[in-house]
Amino acid sequence: MQHDWATPTPLQYFAVLVQSDDDLPLLEAAASLAQDDWPELDVQQVLADVDQLAARLQRQVSGQAPVFDRLSALGQFFFGELGFAGNANDYYAVENSYLHRVLHTRRGIPISLAVLWLELARSIELAVDGVSFPGHFLVQAHLDEGRVVIDPFTGQSLSQGELRERLDEWTRPASGPGFAQELPLTLFLEGATPRQILARMLGNLKHIHHSAQDWQRAVAVQDRLITLLPRAWDEYRERGLAWPSWASCSARAPTWRCTCARPTRRPTATTLPSACGRWVAI
Repeated sequence: MQHDWATPTPLQYFAVLVQSDDDLPLLEAAASLAQDDWPELDVQQVLADVDQLAARLQRQVSGQAPVFDRLSALGQFFFGELGFAGNANDYYAVENSYLHRVLHTRRGIPISLAVLWLELARSIELAVDGVSFPGHFLVQAHLDEGRVVIDPFTGQSLSQGELRERLDEWTRPASGPGFAQELPLTLFLEGATPRQILARMLGNLKHIHHSAQDWQRAVAVQDRLITLLPRAWDEYRERGLAWPSWASCSARAPTWRCTCARPTRRPTATTLPSACGRWVAI
Protein backbone atom coordinates (compact mmCIF):
# COMPACT_ATOMS: atom_id res chain seq x y z
CA MET A 1 0.00 0.00 0.00
CA GLN A 2 1.29 3.42 -0.95
CA HIS A 3 0.93 6.33 1.43
CA ASP A 4 0.63 9.96 0.39
CA TRP A 5 2.60 12.00 2.91
CA ALA A 6 2.13 15.28 1.05
CA THR A 7 1.02 18.25 3.14
CA PRO A 8 -2.71 18.83 2.55
CA THR A 9 -3.76 22.02 0.87
CA PRO A 10 -5.66 24.55 3.01
CA LEU A 11 -8.91 23.45 1.36
CA GLN A 12 -8.19 19.76 1.97
CA TYR A 13 -7.41 20.50 5.62
CA PHE A 14 -10.66 22.45 5.94
CA ALA A 15 -12.60 19.62 4.30
CA VAL A 16 -11.34 17.15 6.90
CA LEU A 17 -12.34 19.48 9.74
CA VAL A 18 -15.89 20.00 8.50
CA GLN A 19 -16.70 16.55 7.12
CA SER A 20 -18.96 15.68 10.06
CA ASP A 21 -21.20 17.65 12.40
CA ASP A 22 -20.20 15.37 15.26
CA ASP A 23 -17.70 17.37 17.32
CA LEU A 24 -16.93 19.75 14.46
CA PRO A 25 -13.96 21.79 15.80
CA LEU A 26 -15.28 25.33 15.36
CA LEU A 27 -12.20 27.15 16.65
CA GLU A 28 -9.78 25.16 14.51
CA ALA A 29 -11.92 25.41 11.38
CA ALA A 30 -12.46 29.15 11.90
CA ALA A 31 -8.73 29.72 12.42
CA SER A 32 -7.95 27.79 9.24
CA LEU A 33 -9.90 30.26 7.09
CA ALA A 34 -6.87 32.57 7.15
CA GLN A 35 -4.77 29.98 5.31
CA ASP A 36 -6.11 31.25 2.00
CA ASP A 37 -4.06 34.39 2.61
CA TRP A 38 -1.48 32.90 5.02
CA PRO A 39 -0.89 29.35 3.68
CA GLU A 40 1.95 28.79 6.14
CA LEU A 41 -0.16 29.76 9.15
CA ASP A 42 0.32 27.37 12.07
CA VAL A 43 -3.28 26.75 13.11
CA GLN A 44 -2.17 24.62 16.04
CA GLN A 45 -0.28 27.61 17.42
CA VAL A 46 -3.46 29.67 17.20
CA LEU A 47 -5.25 27.00 19.22
CA ALA A 48 -2.40 26.99 21.75
CA ASP A 49 -2.65 30.78 22.09
CA VAL A 50 -6.35 30.48 22.90
CA ASP A 51 -5.60 27.68 25.36
CA GLN A 52 -3.20 30.00 27.16
CA LEU A 53 -5.91 32.65 27.47
CA ALA A 54 -8.31 30.01 28.78
CA ALA A 55 -5.76 28.93 31.38
CA ARG A 56 -5.41 32.54 32.55
CA LEU A 57 -9.16 32.84 32.87
CA GLN A 58 -9.40 29.58 34.79
CA ARG A 59 -6.89 30.89 37.32
CA GLN A 60 -9.16 33.86 37.93
CA VAL A 61 -12.50 32.08 38.24
CA SER A 62 -13.38 28.50 39.06
CA GLY A 63 -15.64 26.47 36.85
CA GLN A 64 -17.54 25.67 40.04
CA ALA A 65 -18.27 29.33 40.88
CA PRO A 66 -21.87 30.56 40.53
CA VAL A 67 -22.83 30.94 36.89
CA PHE A 68 -23.45 34.67 37.12
CA ASP A 69 -20.02 35.19 38.73
CA ARG A 70 -18.36 33.23 35.93
CA LEU A 71 -20.16 35.21 33.26
CA SER A 72 -19.22 38.53 34.88
CA ALA A 73 -15.59 37.41 35.25
CA LEU A 74 -15.51 36.40 31.58
CA GLY A 75 -16.78 39.81 30.51
CA GLN A 76 -14.18 41.61 32.59
CA PHE A 77 -11.41 39.33 31.31
CA PHE A 78 -12.34 39.37 27.61
CA PHE A 79 -13.42 42.97 27.13
CA GLY A 80 -11.52 44.56 30.01
CA GLU A 81 -8.22 42.83 30.76
CA LEU A 82 -7.58 41.50 27.25
CA GLY A 83 -9.16 44.52 25.55
CA PHE A 84 -11.07 42.74 22.79
CA ALA A 85 -13.46 45.06 20.95
CA GLY A 86 -15.03 45.64 17.59
CA ASN A 87 -12.96 47.25 14.86
CA ALA A 88 -15.25 50.19 14.26
CA ASN A 89 -12.56 52.11 12.35
CA ASP A 90 -12.01 49.45 9.67
CA TYR A 91 -15.00 47.14 9.94
CA TYR A 92 -14.66 45.53 6.50
CA ALA A 93 -10.96 44.71 6.72
CA VAL A 94 -10.37 41.08 5.83
CA GLU A 95 -8.15 40.58 8.87
CA ASN A 96 -11.14 41.12 11.14
CA SER A 97 -12.28 37.63 10.09
CA TYR A 98 -8.93 35.93 10.69
CA LEU A 99 -8.62 34.69 14.25
CA HIS A 100 -4.83 34.85 14.47
CA ARG A 101 -4.99 38.53 13.55
CA VAL A 102 -7.88 39.19 15.94
CA LEU A 103 -5.82 37.63 18.72
CA HIS A 104 -2.93 39.93 17.83
CA THR A 105 -4.78 43.20 17.31
CA ARG A 106 -7.61 42.53 19.80
CA ARG A 107 -9.99 43.90 17.16
CA GLY A 108 -12.53 42.06 15.06
CA ILE A 109 -16.09 41.85 13.85
CA PRO A 110 -18.91 40.38 15.94
CA ILE A 111 -18.64 36.82 14.67
CA SER A 112 -14.86 36.47 14.99
CA LEU A 113 -14.95 37.95 18.48
CA ALA A 114 -17.84 35.60 19.27
CA VAL A 115 -15.87 32.50 18.30
CA LEU A 116 -13.12 33.42 20.75
CA TRP A 117 -15.60 34.43 23.47
CA LEU A 118 -17.44 31.13 23.12
CA GLU A 119 -14.24 29.14 23.46
CA LEU A 120 -13.25 30.95 26.65
CA ALA A 121 -16.77 30.71 28.05
CA ARG A 122 -16.82 26.96 27.61
CA SER A 123 -13.44 26.66 29.29
CA ILE A 124 -15.14 27.76 32.53
CA GLU A 125 -18.12 25.51 31.90
CA LEU A 126 -20.66 28.13 30.89
CA ALA A 127 -23.62 27.02 28.77
CA VAL A 128 -23.30 29.37 25.82
CA ASP A 129 -23.94 29.53 22.11
CA GLY A 130 -23.67 31.90 19.19
CA VAL A 131 -26.74 33.54 17.68
CA SER A 132 -27.08 34.34 13.98
CA PHE A 133 -29.17 37.39 14.71
CA PRO A 134 -30.16 39.46 11.66
CA GLY A 135 -27.43 41.90 10.76
CA HIS A 136 -25.21 41.36 13.79
CA PHE A 137 -23.92 38.12 15.30
CA LEU A 138 -24.55 37.79 19.04
CA VAL A 139 -23.71 35.38 21.87
CA GLN A 140 -25.85 34.20 24.73
CA ALA A 141 -25.38 32.47 28.06
CA HIS A 142 -28.03 30.32 29.69
CA LEU A 143 -28.71 30.79 33.39
CA ASP A 144 -31.28 29.27 35.71
CA GLU A 145 -33.00 32.68 35.72
CA GLY A 146 -33.16 32.87 31.93
CA ARG A 147 -30.63 33.99 29.35
CA VAL A 148 -28.17 36.81 28.88
CA VAL A 149 -27.66 38.02 25.30
CA ILE A 150 -24.41 39.89 24.66
CA ASP A 151 -23.12 41.93 21.75
CA PRO A 152 -19.52 40.70 21.28
CA PHE A 153 -18.68 43.87 19.38
CA THR A 154 -19.15 46.02 22.49
CA GLY A 155 -19.55 43.63 25.39
CA GLN A 156 -22.98 45.10 26.12
CA SER A 157 -25.77 42.84 27.41
CA LEU A 158 -28.99 43.47 25.53
CA SER A 159 -32.48 43.73 26.94
CA GLN A 160 -35.57 42.37 25.24
CA GLY A 161 -36.50 45.88 24.10
CA GLU A 162 -33.05 46.51 22.62
CA LEU A 163 -33.21 43.25 20.72
CA ARG A 164 -36.65 44.19 19.40
CA GLU A 165 -35.27 47.52 18.18
CA ARG A 166 -32.39 45.84 16.36
CA LEU A 167 -34.69 43.28 14.84
CA ASP A 168 -37.14 45.93 13.65
CA GLU A 169 -34.29 47.93 12.12
CA TRP A 170 -33.25 44.97 9.97
CA THR A 171 -36.69 43.66 9.03
CA ARG A 172 -38.39 47.00 8.35
CA PRO A 173 -37.00 47.52 4.79
CA ALA A 174 -38.31 44.15 3.61
CA SER A 175 -41.40 43.61 5.72
CA GLY A 176 -42.51 47.03 6.89
CA PRO A 177 -42.57 48.57 10.36
CA GLY A 178 -43.86 46.46 13.21
CA PHE A 179 -43.35 43.13 11.46
CA ALA A 180 -40.70 41.98 13.95
CA GLN A 181 -42.94 42.86 16.89
CA GLU A 182 -45.34 40.11 15.88
CA LEU A 183 -42.74 37.33 16.06
CA PRO A 184 -41.35 35.59 19.16
CA LEU A 185 -37.80 36.64 19.88
CA THR A 186 -36.78 33.04 20.47
CA LEU A 187 -37.28 32.51 16.75
CA PHE A 188 -34.16 34.63 16.23
CA LEU A 189 -32.21 33.43 19.28
CA GLU A 190 -31.75 29.78 18.45
CA GLY A 191 -28.19 28.63 18.98
CA ALA A 192 -26.14 28.51 15.78
CA THR A 193 -24.33 25.29 14.93
CA PRO A 194 -20.59 25.34 14.16
CA ARG A 195 -21.41 24.78 10.48
CA GLN A 196 -23.79 27.73 10.46
CA ILE A 197 -21.21 29.95 12.15
CA LEU A 198 -18.53 29.00 9.62
CA ALA A 199 -20.97 29.63 6.76
CA ARG A 200 -21.67 33.12 8.08
CA MET A 201 -17.95 33.84 8.46
CA LEU A 202 -17.32 32.72 4.89
CA GLY A 203 -20.31 34.73 3.70
CA ASN A 204 -18.75 37.84 5.20
CA LEU A 205 -15.47 37.15 3.39
CA LYS A 206 -17.29 36.47 0.13
CA HIS A 207 -19.07 39.81 0.38
CA ILE A 208 -15.78 41.64 1.04
CA HIS A 209 -14.01 40.01 -1.92
CA HIS A 210 -16.93 40.50 -4.29
CA SER A 211 -17.16 44.17 -3.32
CA ALA A 212 -13.44 44.58 -4.03
CA GLN A 213 -13.76 42.53 -7.25
CA ASP A 214 -10.98 40.32 -5.92
CA TRP A 215 -12.13 37.26 -7.85
CA GLN A 216 -9.22 34.98 -7.01
CA ARG A 217 -9.88 35.31 -3.29
CA ALA A 218 -13.64 35.18 -3.85
CA VAL A 219 -13.32 31.84 -5.61
CA ALA A 220 -11.14 30.48 -2.80
CA VAL A 221 -13.79 31.44 -0.27
CA GLN A 222 -16.57 29.94 -2.36
CA ASP A 223 -14.60 26.72 -2.70
CA ARG A 224 -14.72 26.56 1.09
CA LEU A 225 -18.44 27.34 1.13
CA ILE A 226 -19.12 24.52 -1.31
CA THR A 227 -16.98 22.20 0.80
CA LEU A 228 -18.86 23.25 3.93
CA LEU A 229 -22.32 23.24 2.32
CA PRO A 230 -22.17 20.78 -0.60
CA ARG A 231 -25.89 21.19 -1.32
CA ALA A 232 -25.80 25.00 -1.40
CA TRP A 233 -26.49 25.08 -5.13
CA ASP A 234 -26.42 28.88 -5.39
CA GLU A 235 -22.78 28.83 -4.31
CA TYR A 236 -21.84 26.70 -7.33
CA ARG A 237 -23.46 29.25 -9.61
CA GLU A 238 -21.83 32.20 -7.86
CA ARG A 239 -18.45 30.54 -7.98
CA GLY A 240 -18.85 30.07 -11.73
CA LEU A 241 -19.72 33.76 -12.12
CA ALA A 242 -16.70 34.75 -10.01
CA TRP A 243 -14.19 33.06 -12.30
CA PRO A 244 -12.14 35.69 -14.17
CA SER A 245 -12.81 36.11 -17.86
CA TRP A 246 -9.62 34.23 -18.68
CA ALA A 247 -10.84 31.05 -16.95
CA SER A 248 -10.89 28.12 -19.35
CA CYS A 249 -14.13 26.43 -20.36
CA SER A 250 -12.93 23.19 -18.81
CA ALA A 251 -12.65 24.94 -15.48
CA ARG A 252 -16.19 26.26 -15.78
CA ALA A 253 -17.87 23.06 -16.90
CA PRO A 254 -18.10 21.23 -13.56
CA THR A 255 -19.57 24.32 -11.95
CA TRP A 256 -22.39 24.61 -14.46
CA ARG A 257 -23.15 20.89 -14.38
CA CYS A 258 -23.57 21.12 -10.61
CA THR A 259 -25.79 24.15 -11.00
CA CYS A 260 -28.05 22.31 -13.43
CA ALA A 261 -28.44 19.52 -10.88
CA ARG A 262 -30.23 21.92 -8.54
CA PRO A 263 -33.53 20.44 -7.29
CA THR A 264 -36.74 22.08 -8.45
CA ARG A 265 -38.37 22.00 -5.00
CA ARG A 266 -37.05 23.30 -1.70
CA PRO A 267 -37.84 21.97 1.78
CA THR A 268 -40.57 24.03 3.40
CA ALA A 269 -41.09 22.36 6.77
CA THR A 270 -39.71 24.33 9.68
CA THR A 271 -40.03 24.12 13.41
CA LEU A 272 -40.69 27.42 15.09
CA PRO A 273 -40.59 28.08 18.82
CA SER A 274 -43.87 29.31 20.21
CA ALA A 275 -42.90 31.30 23.28
CA CYS A 276 -40.31 33.82 24.36
CA GLY A 277 -37.63 32.79 26.81
CA ARG A 278 -37.07 34.49 30.11
CA TRP A 279 -34.67 37.40 30.32
CA VAL A 280 -32.03 38.67 32.66
CA ALA A 281 -29.38 41.30 32.05
CA ILE A 282 -25.97 41.87 33.58
